[in-house]
Amino acid sequence: MFESFWRGWNRKGLIDAQYEWLFDVYDGDEVVVFDTETTGLNTKKDAVLSIGAVKIKGDRILTSQSFEVFLKPTKEISVESIKIHHIRPCDLEHAIEPLEGVKKFLDFIGNRPLVGYYLEFDMAMMNRLIKPWLGVTLPNKQIEISGLYFDKKIALIPQGNIDLRFDTILKDLRIPRMGQHNALNDAIMTAMVYIKLKHTTKLN
Repeated sequence: MFESFWRGWNRKGLIDAQYEWLFDVYDGDEVVVFDTETTGLNTKKDAVLSIGAVKIKGDRILTSQSFEVFLKPTKEISVESIKIHHIRPCDLEHAIEPLEGVKKFLDFIGNRPLVGYYLEFDMAMMNRLIKPWLGVTLPNKQIEISGLYFDKKIALIPQGNIDLRFDTILKDLRIPRMGQHNALNDAIMTAMVYIKLKHTTKLN
């Protein structure tokens, strides 16, 4: 009930009627897994540098329909953040304006459910770009894979501490880490985790 109320309240702020479809109820069998690379972890001050996403249809990862875009930074990229995401200023020479990138992202995701790891952060970063433009935040259903993992793990060790680090989840589910750390590769690995968890009833 609260979700329905929130969607209705959010929808009232929509500035551009051509994006009304964002609020349509999705009844297909696809989800979109996405990830961002940013200048830092402050959702109020830092900027999105790249967005990577991939669709899942049923149990198939549609890598041929993947999405990757680099955005012109709205603030200087620190040496510390480059060590994490490995995106240098020279890698952004052909980056596009953030608003253009967001429009492409919305066209890609449609009104499909969104899947991610630490999804709350990525949603907050995207909403910082979307709300000033459209007047709303993303209304898509959200699926957090660390929550799915926790729910399956806690059933076996109800009094234990569950390690929710991404590398730990990959190792536990026997999913190989892809070589280069970037938004698209992270989205594809997250997609593999999501599919594995869908079909895993018991975690050791």
